[in-house]
Amino acid sequence: MADESTTDGFAPLRVKRVVRETSDAVSLVLDVPEHCSHQFRYKAGQFLTVRITVDGRDLRRCYSMSSAPVEDELQITVKRDPGGVVSNWLNDSAVAGTELHAAPPDGKFVLPECDSAAADLVAFAGGSGITPIMSLVRTALADSSRRIKLFYANRARDSVIFSEQLARLADANADRLVVEHHYDEDEGVVTPAAVERFAVGAEDADFYICGPAPFMATVESALQSADVPSKRLHLERFTVAEVAPEALLDAADVTEEVVIELDRRVTTASYRQGDTLLQTARMSGLRAPSSCETGSCGTCMARVVEGSARMLNNDALEDDEVEEGWVLTCQTLPTSRRVRVVYE
Repeated sequence: MADESTTDGFAPLRVKRVVRETSDAVSLVLDVPEHCSHQFRYKAGQFLTVRITVDGRDLRRCYSMSSAPVEDELQITVKRDPGGVVSNWLNDSAVAGTELHAAPPDGKFVLPECDSAAADLVAFAGGSGITPIMSLVRTALADSSRRIKLFYANRARDSVIFSEQLARLADANADRLVVEHHYDEDEGVVTPAAVERFAVGAEDADFYICGPAPFMATVESALQSADVPSKRLHLERFTVAEVAPEALLDAADVTEEVVIELDRRVTTASYRQGDTLLQTARMSGLRAPSSCETGSCGTCMARVVEGSARMLNNDALEDDEVEEGWVLTCQTLPTSRRVRVVYE
C-alpha cells in the first residue's frame, strides 16, 4: 500500500477511542495505519507533534504518549489550557473517527538503555506532567526490576489525571511502586523541603521531572542542592517562556541578512526583527525541517557557520553540539549583522 504520509512528514491518524480522564483532560487512543506503523513505534516518555486546522489556521502542538510501548497502543493525553486553542479543541471536539495529522514520535525524555538501567526511578509530576511519566512508570514496571517513587502534585483531588490507574498500579506492585500525592489546596505549593524529603536515600536514582515551569524549577533546584548529579536529572518542557520585547531588540537590532543553506541551495534573506531562524527560512519560501517548535525534539537543528545567534530554549542539544555551532532554529535569534546557517 502506498505511503499516505503528507510531504512534510505528518501522517493521518484517526481517533479510535476517547477517554475522559477529568473534567479538563482527555486521552485519545489513536489508530495508526498499518502502512506507516513502523514510523510510530515509540519509546516511553516520547511525544507526538500533532497538527490540526482550527478556524483556517494550521497549528502544531506536542503531546506526550501516556500509553506504554508494551501495551501495543498509541495514546496521548491532553489537558485543557486556558486560552489554548488546540488543547481546548481536542477536549471539546475530538470524537472517535476524528482525523489528526501527526509527525513520528520524538523526544529524549526516555529511560536509560545501559549504565543505569537497574537504578531506581524517582519521578516528580505536576498536573498534566504526569502524561510522559505515566508511560515511563508503566514501562519500568513491565520491563525492569526498578523500584519507583512518584511524587504527583495537583491543585486539588478532582484534577488528578490517572488517579484510578495509579492506585491500581500501586496496589499491584506494592513492593516496587510508591505514589505520593500532593494537593496545593491542602499544603500550598510544592516546596524545596518537600522535594528533598521525598528524594532522601535515592540519590543514585534516575530522576524525571515534568510539569508547570515553576514546579519544575523548584524540583530541579532542590535536587541540585541535594547533590544529585546532572546526568541523573531528566526534564521535559513543552512550554517556553515568552521573551520580553526589549530582549528581542537587544538580540536582533543589528541583524540585516540571514544566509540559509538547505538542500544544496543557498538563499539570502532580509531579516525581520524578532523572527527566529526557522521563521526567517519560512518567510523566504523554504521548507525547512521542523516539528515540535518548542526546542524539545531537535528536528529543526542546523549549524551556524558565520556570525552569531542565541537560543531561547534548548532541551535537545548536548553542550558539545552547541559548542560546535549547532542550534535549534525554532528557538534561535540571530545576534550579528550577518548570519549563515547550514542544514546538514
